[in-house]
Amino acid sequence: MQDTLQGRLRWLTLITLVGTVFTVFVILVGAWTRLVDAGLGCPDWPGCYGRLLVPDSEHAALRHPDAPLEPFKAWVEMAHRYIASLLGLVVLSVVALGWSLRHIDGFPWRVSLALLIVIIIQGAFGAFTVTLKLWPQVVTLHLLGGLSVLMLFFWLHLRMRHFRKREAVRCQSGNVLWFTATALLVLQLALGGWVTSNYAGIACQGFPTCNSQWWPSMDLSEGFHLTQTVGPNYLHGQLHADARTAIHMMHRLGALLLGVALMALWWRYRSLSLVRRALTLVVSMYWLQAVLGVANVLLWLPLWLALMHTAGAVVLSLSFGWAWWCWRYQGRQQGFVRNGSTAQHYRAGNC
Repeated sequence: MQDTLQGRLRWLTLITLVGTVFTVFVILVGAWTRLVDAGLGCPDWPGCYGRLLVPDSEHAALRHPDAPLEPFKAWVEMAHRYIASLLGLVVLSVVALGWSLRHIDGFPWRVSLALLIVIIIQGAFGAFTVTLKLWPQVVTLHLLGGLSVLMLFFWLHLRMRHFRKREAVRCQSGNVLWFTATALLVLQLALGGWVTSNYAGIACQGFPTCNSQWWPSMDLSEGFHLTQTVGPNYLHGQLHADARTAIHMMHRLGALLLGVALMALWWRYRSLSLVRRALTLVVSMYWLQAVLGVANVLLWLPLWLALMHTAGAVVLSLSFGWAWWCWRYQGRQQGFVRNGSTAQHYRAGNC
């Protein structure tokens, strides 16, 4: 019985690691799909012109005469759907393997269920992305949903590793600084999604100024109007220049605030070696991401660099999740936590 349990836990640990890596791949393929304007390569869902495989031009014209077939874009879109479906199967396998273990104390069953719920919602957003013709609200939520799946997979993998070793831990609770940094990171990721879904990546020319001005003309109300109509479709966007400039500038300001919060976190926990190393990785990834953002503006958003900027956001999110885990469980070390005037000894677990 014990051998069966350990075998199942080994499989779950491996599958959650595979799921984490595969989710990164799915997110990047989704970003590439958007960057090559293939989001509407198939005008319907879940099939493409009513077929599970991309049909010929004659069938496409009969099915959707208002949306001429572009084979390359259609295949890119369908490839994204195929691999996203495979990711859903990975999630189902995690839930199926964990079903018999759900009553064991400490097993992360609720995280597994959360992952299943989020992947279902993410699939719905994938459908809405097509049926609502790239509406920015849906595209942005679709990006955040993909990152949520990634972080749940990653957290579940860490929890599985920890559960297998059954190490006793005293878990730290979060504080205002951690929650502030987390909120700013989520906000910045959402702003990044809003920039790309509204095609505002090069609304500002030049850096650090924007269109040769430190504070250019902006239309914030239109740029962040969350109930605007879609029109025939939202490919290439519909906002005027000042609205896109507002979106771009808020993304820059969000990056600045996030950088301050991450540096404050690093400074606050620089005396804890394990947490300091994890936060050093976070801060390093932040600066790399900032450089990629500036390069995208100066080089007019080349495809490969825009894709790297998305990859940077993914790695930054993962590294922040790792740092949070290290803070929560304090790594493989002996230490003391002060609670008022009382020093409580604890043994930390596998970070």
